[in-house]
Amino acid sequence: MKKSFFIVVTCMLLTFSGFSQKKYEANWESLSSRETPEWFGNSKFGIFIHWGPYSVPAWSPAGTYTEWYQYWWQTRGIFGNNKPHKDAIPNLQKQVYGEDANYYDHGRNWKAELYDPTEWADLFKKAGAKYVILTSKHHDGFTLWQNEQAQKHRGFAWNAVDIGPKKDLIAPYMEAMRNAGLKAGLYYSLLEWFHPIAGTKDFVTKHYHPQIKDLVNKYNPDILYADGEWGAKDDYWKSNEVIQWLYNESDAKDNILINDRWFNGARHKYGGYFTTEYEAEGVEGDKPYEEIRGIGTSFGYNRDEDLADYATSQQLILMLSDIVSQGGNLCLNVGPRADGKIPVIQQQRLLEMGAWLDINGEAIYGTKKWDRACQWSKGNQKINFKDGGLHYITADYIIRLMLNPKEGEARKEMIFTSKGNNVYVILPKWMKTVEIKDFNASSVSKITMLADGTKCSFKAKGKGVKVSLPSYKQEYAKTSDAYVLKIALK
Repeated sequence: MKKSFFIVVTCMLLTFSGFSQKKYEANWESLSSRETPEWFGNSKFGIFIHWGPYSVPAWSPAGTYTEWYQYWWQTRGIFGNNKPHKDAIPNLQKQVYGEDANYYDHGRNWKAELYDPTEWADLFKKAGAKYVILTSKHHDGFTLWQNEQAQKHRGFAWNAVDIGPKKDLIAPYMEAMRNAGLKAGLYYSLLEWFHPIAGTKDFVTKHYHPQIKDLVNKYNPDILYADGEWGAKDDYWKSNEVIQWLYNESDAKDNILINDRWFNGARHKYGGYFTTEYEAEGVEGDKPYEEIRGIGTSFGYNRDEDLADYATSQQLILMLSDIVSQGGNLCLNVGPRADGKIPVIQQQRLLEMGAWLDINGEAIYGTKKWDRACQWSKGNQKINFKDGGLHYITADYIIRLMLNPKEGEARKEMIFTSKGNNVYVILPKWMKTVEIKDFNASSVSKITMLADGTKCSFKAKGKGVKVSLPSYKQEYAKTSDAYVLKIALK
């Protein structure tokens, strides 16, 4: 008995050792062979955080990204929803900060005086999120940690330790998230808009590569989310060399997960998981995908966004459910104010999502795609959610998709997820009876309301099954943003 136990343990150790010691080559075929950790596909819901010097002015026309403030201002070029005017940012900058001020003053004036990452972590956990990704450096080049490259070639300090907050903002974030049981990731922009040596080989070899290696070895993130890759191919970025180092030599080599934004042309082809941004459809492939979007439109906090610009809890819950039904995760962004407080409206939306997930999380976490993601009504299933000249698909698309289609458009009447021998049916509204097409009634053991376990009667109808929901109870109002049926199969 002891000998058998010893053999089993030895084999397990050798297997683990072989996995952890696998050597990857600096080509994307080899790098993409790395398996995506199971926790990511099971998580379904994460939080993005955009926070930096742009959080000081915290303004751009509603429908645009405030984290692009520097670019909007210095190029007098802007894009987004609502036809933003090219002079909107220059005019605000001049009016509020004066003609002699520059963008770098926002970094110096950023204090983060109310920053409490433990408070953040508590909120995210109550929201039902399983992982968090913080911007360590956006396209403006400002880093939330102290590193040699942040000021090298610039001639002045450009990081949160030497100016502005005067403290490392990443270390306490990592500690707080992990203490709360959340996976902690970091976003890193390859691109820097106005770096003195941007576009040169030295920028890659003497700036990007050593800086991202410093970030990883200091904080050992669970996720490394690259961005800003679109301006050049891999023969410039040489990201394959970075990822080879990441997988073979870095302090994070045994646990790190990467996305797909490492060079122009890499998205949905290479990396640990695929990403979409303000899209309504998922990505097919051999990797899981993640949709990122804000609660408003902007990722950074935007003072120009009003209540109408924020997604409702129903929109967010239906969106999450729809993305999960397609095999994806939703990574929902929050934009803290410059002082470090998360705006109350964003807190409210997160807590409302958490309350729904407390009741219905079984239909979300750890689920897989079923044999079909949804049931369509009659009509056109190819819907252009950017009609009317939208640059970004706003959150109300999900209401149009599932509740109020335009004339001639099909509607997603219900969406499906699955886990083990259970199929979950997520309904956007209460109905006394539900007809599920192409579903063999004889394969059903029982159907219940996930909210409280109340049994639902059902019978075969044609090639499908007709389900009668129980009498409406007051406690069902707690889950009124979306109702869930649990179908146990024989």
